[in-house]
Amino acid sequence: MKQTEKTILAINGGSSSIKFVLFAGSDPLRRILEGGINRIGHPEATFQVKGSETGDNFSKVVAALDHKAAVEVLLNWLEKRFGPSGLAVVGHRVVHGGPNYSEPQRITAEMIEELRRLSPFDPEHLPEEIELITAFHRKFPEIPQVACFDTAFHHDLPHVARLLPIPRRYEAQGVRRYGFHGLSYAFLLQELACQAGAEAA
Repeated sequence: MKQTEKTILAINGGSSSIKFVLFAGSDPLRRILEGGINRIGHPEATFQVKGSETGDNFSKVVAALDHKAAVEVLLNWLEKRFGPSGLAVVGHRVVHGGPNYSEPQRITAEMIEELRRLSPFDPEHLPEEIELITAFHRKFPEIPQVACFDTAFHHDLPHVARLLPIPRRYEAQGVRRYGFHGLSYAFLLQELACQAGAEAA
């Protein structure tokens, strides 16, 4: 990859891991690196990276007793590997968009506040994703960040399908059936459509 070529980072912050893929910002996009930090919270967390060039491949034990430490490890590596201005944009997989967020969109301070309010809906994942987003903003404040919501695919469920057997007053607070893994559903449908098209041809 050329040093002047900007890269796009897609990242998924989980409850015990952070996984990512880096693409060269060309047309079409080209995957150049993938990796992650696994076993966050354990004494022997591992940081692994795989790439097309031999020099990019490594696996090492890192100090990541919590998500804050793991994010710091990742940010320091990204800065060293790509420089302070080597990333063009960061795309985050966000587990929950609540009733208000479904379309991929640029992350704002207002969105972060709403995600904090939604944190009780998924206390295992959402706080860690918020920490990841805010840490990136502190380290690389000029880089735009985009959220893609895992609840998006099911966002337009019929009203009756969204209802839970609880008092209606909770629905006004956003408590409803959402459906998850929406980004996976969207990807699988696209792949099935491609396969169907290939077979039809």
